[in-house]
Amino acid sequence: MTNAARAASRRLSLKFLLAPLAFAGALASPAQAADDDALSASNANVLRVCAPADELPLSSRDRSGFENKIAEAVADAMGREPLFVWFSRPGIYIVRDQLEMKLCDVVMGIDTGDERVATTKPYYRAPYVFIQRKDTKLDIQDWTSPDLAKATKIGFTPGSPAQVMLEKLGLFREHFNYMHSLTNFQDRRNKFTRIPPQRMVNEVADGTADVAVNFAPEVARYVKASDKVFLTVIPDNNVRSDGEKVPHHFDQSMGVRKDDAALLSALDLALEKAKPKIEEILKDEGIPIVAGLPRS
Repeated sequence: MTNAARAASRRLSLKFLLAPLAFAGALASPAQAADDDALSASNANVLRVCAPADELPLSSRDRSGFENKIAEAVADAMGREPLFVWFSRPGIYIVRDQLEMKLCDVVMGIDTGDERVATTKPYYRAPYVFIQRKDTKLDIQDWTSPDLAKATKIGFTPGSPAQVMLEKLGLFREHFNYMHSLTNFQDRRNKFTRIPPQRMVNEVADGTADVAVNFAPEVARYVKASDKVFLTVIPDNNVRSDGEKVPHHFDQSMGVRKDDAALLSALDLALEKAKPKIEEILKDEGIPIVAGLPRS
């Protein structure tokens, strides 16, 4: 994503996070390297899905991720068998190292309009949220809430809308060290280090932090499973100090290679057919869905 609005959005800037492409053979799993009919891009009986092997609640090798379940629902609507091509590296590299290498054909849960790919019509729109304890004495509803300044620790993901807003409020440096503690102070230079969403939720639940900010699909499962915390949807009306909009609600799509128009069209039809099942999956996950103008 190259424009300024995207740079301040949910996805971290790929320009700085992606290192030069490593040898494809070193990145490929045995399943990816296999030369058989099941993995053939021309096989109309399968839907080859690029999938992180260990990024719950989104995706996991045991197919327990909610995006795995949505992929299965869409494949079923197409009359195809879902074939997950597992990727052991962080999902942020999956377009470059799997999709563009033609090891698979579809990426789940990508921002609608992502410039690297062709995206389907969105199948849901989700917000950033505040996570707080149910017994909190703080009243935090949006980024203008005065009680944000009273929080002793705020968890957030670097490079996200939360960082932009904390910088605007003069609170970023105060919570910088705590943010890095969520990855046990791993060195982030020249690599992407994911903050475990379950840890972020758990540290609010146990009182280590007063509040955390994250994209709802990343944390909803863990909030739903806890009897100690709750979500507050952050309104999508936020701006930086210079007045530029900071998006907090994002349409989510499936992504394919830009020259794969036939598959894109087939996916759009399947998404409409699978809509009731997708809505059921999202509801079961506990993800708050927000309204917005769909993008074509």
